[in-house]
Amino acid sequence: MNEQKIINKQLIKNMLLNLITFTLIFSVLGIIIYIQVNNLLYNSSDQELLNNKNRLGIMQDFRENNPLRELTENVEEETETEERRIRNENIINPRLVYIFRDEDGNVIEETGKYNNDYFEEVKFDKNNIDTIYETTVNESYQYRGINYEIEDVEEAKYVQVLINVDAEQTIMKDFTKTLILSTIVCIALSIIASYILSKRTLKPIVTSWKKQTEFVQNASHELRTPLTILQAKQELLLEEPNSKIVDKAEEINICLNETRRLSKLVKDLISLARADSNKEELKKEKIDIDELIRTVSEPFKEIAEQQGKKLEIDLNYKKQISADRNKIHQVLIIILDNSIKYTEKGDSIIIRTEEKDNKFVLNIIDTGIGISDEGLKYVFDRFYREDKARSRQTGGSGLGLSIAYFIIEQHKGTINAFHNKPKGTRFEIKL
Repeated sequence: MNEQKIINKQLIKNMLLNLITFTLIFSVLGIIIYIQVNNLLYNSSDQELLNNKNRLGIMQDFRENNPLRELTENVEEETETEERRIRNENIINPRLVYIFRDEDGNVIEETGKYNNDYFEEVKFDKNNIDTIYETTVNESYQYRGINYEIEDVEEAKYVQVLINVDAEQTIMKDFTKTLILSTIVCIALSIIASYILSKRTLKPIVTSWKKQTEFVQNASHELRTPLTILQAKQELLLEEPNSKIVDKAEEINICLNETRRLSKLVKDLISLARADSNKEELKKEKIDIDELIRTVSEPFKEIAEQQGKKLEIDLNYKKQISADRNKIHQVLIIILDNSIKYTEKGDSIIIRTEEKDNKFVLNIIDTGIGISDEGLKYVFDRFYREDKARSRQTGGSGLGLSIAYFIIEQHKGTINAFHNKPKGTRFEIKL
């Protein structure tokens, strides 16, 4: 229960951290997009306002007190080519409005299609020169404007150039709403993404934690049994200190057997601990795999004959493979040891190698007691035993096949267990 609370707490913590990260990313991205769109949208209008400072003819036109007419009509005395040039240079953008003001800021004349009263409401700050600003006319229309100071003119002191940006304002409002809505949707989706990512991130940690907890519990259980036996037997020996060794040979033999089993168990636990920490390094070399299998199998062949069993060797690969000799030797010992243990008198064991799909394939087949359908699913799990096959009386700890599985996995190969019909088990290794 405490473990689950810790896991849930860490899940929420990771989820909030991911959510904050996603929110910051979407927010910054939204701000950047907003600024870029805003600048691009008003760029044309602002450029038009800035270009008016150097527009040819505006000062001369004002002096002649008829700016609109002179800026928009052709000069009849000029040639046709000159007329076109002047018209192109002095044409006025219909969205632009020029308001000429005196030294006190009062309107003298404007060039738009509005009366002077309309532009009396336009705010004007004579201290704000050559800077683009926004203003509202009649509380309904949005303009961007710029003020220029006029020199050497008696009637006017300033010209205020305005351009209507109602369309741009409408576009920006709609875009802002869309951007905010999209950001909210993205943040909402990021909540789901944060949960999924946090859960997936914690999954291997939780799995490792559970395996570690299970490993410690199983290891403690396995270690406790031989230690309990050793303690009990030694206490019995202490009760009769004057007894001769020959009288207590059975108890001493049991202690030695349990000590051996305990030593093997500790060795296996160390191997698995190294495997979990990825400290086991392979020392690969080119090996004649058939020859290695033959060498390892010979002692087991003699043991099998002594027990009334038959061990056949059928080696057909006849090539070398790149592998760690000692590790492969360990795998062969583990599987052959199991095959000898869990077969009875009259049973047979076959060791066969072959090449299939450009891979080395090893099959170790026995006609022993076999493994149940359920057992095949967990046969490579640590400390797994079937009651009929994995009893402590055989000296097994349930770690051998787990070690074999890890070694083959290190070699980028596969190891699987199958039923051998009509009875027995078949182990298949592919490298």
